[in-house]
Amino acid sequence: MKIILPLPATLTSLFVVATDHLPFEVDSFVPWRVAGPYRRAAISAAGSGSLTVIHHQTPWKPTATNLTDEERRRLRRTGQHVVVSTTAPPHKLPISIQTARATARALARECDGLLIDPLTGTTILTCGRCAGEPTDFRLTDDWLSWDVQVHDAATCPPWDPSDMGVCDCLRVTSRGLRRFALPEITLDGAACAHNLCATNLLRTVAHRLVTDHLAYVAAHPEATDRKIDDFLQISPADQPDGGLPFGVQLTPYDADQGELGRTGTIRRLKIGPPPGAGQITCLKVGPPSGFPGSLNDWLCATQKPAHPPLTLINCHPPAPPTPSRATPFLPTPLTPPHPLEPTRAAQPAPPMKPTPASTPVATPTPTPAHPPRVEVERAAA
Repeated sequence: MKIILPLPATLTSLFVVATDHLPFEVDSFVPWRVAGPYRRAAISAAGSGSLTVIHHQTPWKPTATNLTDEERRRLRRTGQHVVVSTTAPPHKLPISIQTARATARALARECDGLLIDPLTGTTILTCGRCAGEPTDFRLTDDWLSWDVQVHDAATCPPWDPSDMGVCDCLRVTSRGLRRFALPEITLDGAACAHNLCATNLLRTVAHRLVTDHLAYVAAHPEATDRKIDDFLQISPADQPDGGLPFGVQLTPYDADQGELGRTGTIRRLKIGPPPGAGQITCLKVGPPSGFPGSLNDWLCATQKPAHPPLTLINCHPPAPPTPSRATPFLPTPLTPPHPLEPTRAAQPAPPMKPTPASTPVATPTPTPAHPPRVEVERAAA
């Protein structure tokens, strides 16, 4: 089955810089003082009107953010904010959003402000020791965040690590994919003990979706929609650290409707246009059709082992056979760090005195150039 994704004519993405005061005029700073490789792109975008910077003399009121307590305290002390926004067609991705975020980084660093991405609900580091906007686009550079929620305790049985199949209260939803003209993705109905692997799986699926989508819009700048398969095959090359190949079933998903027949309050993150707008706001990620196990079994099957399999080592190996001849030395002996003093074994042997005829004399055997240690000790004895 094909899923049709509409492509808008333009996309708007914005960033907020909350600050206590702004010691300069915004028009004198942007785009001329945007640092690094994005200065020329910022000058071009500002000249065309696709990049705008607006200074507001009021505090910024956050909604649905995942700020830490320290970030919230810092935000409460601010009295002004600057909104940096970019509006560009999809085929201008990702350079358009990178330029806007580079501009916001420069502003936040200059006025010691707090840089916030309202779409992901998180902050972006802008300290003097932090790197600026990366030149290479990577989805893991704070372009996504994850909304992790658990259904009411009444719908979740007591957690038993040995039986994860009875729990289905976890739901993880992405935040940030719609800036790429993609619906958000969600995984619903997993065990709460699978929090980490569910997030890792969605991150891998998002990476594959964004990579294919950016390639498509760049090759088809005039396209008004895009068709994707509802089955996605993830290979080890699609995963940052490698891993096992697995299949993913994508299903159009209305986040306002209950799933799995649960009762009680279900808090859902609403992202994108309201229902009935003719757009797919969310894709539900799940095991492919025909998978024999449960959702939790599928999650475990997609994870590669944390450690390689152990190899049993025999702590008491049999004694090696005695060699029939001495083991050859290295062709070039190593030079010791200090001169070695001669030992008794290394001293030249005194001349032998003649013996009576009645005493048998052993015929000397030729000494090898490098006698083994056991032979030297015999000679010394």
